[in-house]
Amino acid sequence: MAEHPVEDLCAQLIRFDTTNHGGGSSEGERDAAEFVAQHLSAAGIEPTLLERAPRRTNVIARVPGTDPTLPPLLIHAHLDVVPADPTEWTVHPFAGEIRDGYVWGRGAVDMKDMCATLLTVLHRWTTEGRAPRRDLVLAFVADEEDNGEWGAHWLVDQHRTLFDGVAAAIGESGGYTVRATTADGQPVRLYPVATAERGTSHLLLTTTGRAGHGSRRNDDNAVTTLIAAVHRLAAHRWPVRLTPTVEAFFHQTGKALGIHVDLSTDDAVDDTLRRLGPAAKIAENTVRNSTTPTVLSAGYKVNVIPGLAQARIDTRVLPGADTELFTEVDRLLGPDVTREFLTNQQAVQAPVDSPWFTAMADALTAEDPEGVVVPFCMGGGTDAKAFAPLGIDCYGFAPLWLPENFDHRHMAHGVDERVPIEGLRFGTNVLDRFLSSV
Repeated sequence: MAEHPVEDLCAQLIRFDTTNHGGGSSEGERDAAEFVAQHLSAAGIEPTLLERAPRRTNVIARVPGTDPTLPPLLIHAHLDVVPADPTEWTVHPFAGEIRDGYVWGRGAVDMKDMCATLLTVLHRWTTEGRAPRRDLVLAFVADEEDNGEWGAHWLVDQHRTLFDGVAAAIGESGGYTVRATTADGQPVRLYPVATAERGTSHLLLTTTGRAGHGSRRNDDNAVTTLIAAVHRLAAHRWPVRLTPTVEAFFHQTGKALGIHVDLSTDDAVDDTLRRLGPAAKIAENTVRNSTTPTVLSAGYKVNVIPGLAQARIDTRVLPGADTELFTEVDRLLGPDVTREFLTNQQAVQAPVDSPWFTAMADALTAEDPEGVVVPFCMGGGTDAKAFAPLGIDCYGFAPLWLPENFDHRHMAHGVDERVPIEGLRFGTNVLDRFLSSV
């Protein structure tokens, strides 16, 4: 069976509109899931399609390894994408167009690229009669772009036995090229691999007061109470809190770039980030917790003081910081504001000094001998939050080579999302090396 060009597989996957609008509203992942299942079957792998609701489809499969005594490895990738407005794009976001050395379209880097590289590796193994050392559990899931209730979290809740014995997992957001420079201006290619990610705690704040006429004095105004509390929260400067992953990032990156690293105080950490230049973007959002107001709602008429006001806060919590963070949140909000969790997913932390990380680093540097692999903590979140509570060490490793002046961070969820063809081919080779040897 001939190997399918990875760029063609990526383009075909993009052409399936799997838009996730949030709140359970979606175009559905079914068509893309069936495409994946067909390619797994063609590679001699038996897929299982699982749905919590019609068209919210997950594909699960197991690839037998040559050594059954080794614990399995999970590879998870999501099939859904965020919305895209065609009027803003150079090409239609679901055209899956290949041009100028790139595959264009929504999901190109988040994360139908990894779906394509993984399928390509599996086709290659079938053609060449190869197999991995350990069993691989494959999960192409729905609903990552919302809260996983139709995808990874549902699978863990209702089909937990699928993941029995799994020791580690790889998923999105890691193993891609970050171009930096040394202190004397020499170029360096970093490859950050995620060994942690901040927890996701979306909060709903509520204040109540006395409804009344907008022209009259009212010292019990729910809106002003809420605004004052949200301002205190937004203005608060959270202290630096360095986790093992972030400390390792600073020391290893500083060594690679010849940059002096001082982590002794909050100001010293901020100064170190400035000295890191472009590499600072990898860590700048994960030296602190964060509480970001995103939604305000109150009132229905300009001359009516409402009796209820609410705000939503996107809160990101570093590993091990939950208690101290929420104690301080409650102090800042004060007694007149109630809070509740809309989402509360715990932070993820896996060992940096592990055979898994070493194998990922070896696979990357085999393809780019001058590359430097460093650990990092994701500022956001992935489906790793569903799998980590099972005792699985979760890593962000979706290898991808990126050219000069390509802003990977702006591609995901951005306009004109695209992925370089050479990057896909590099990622396929790295993934092949890793999965074959680990």
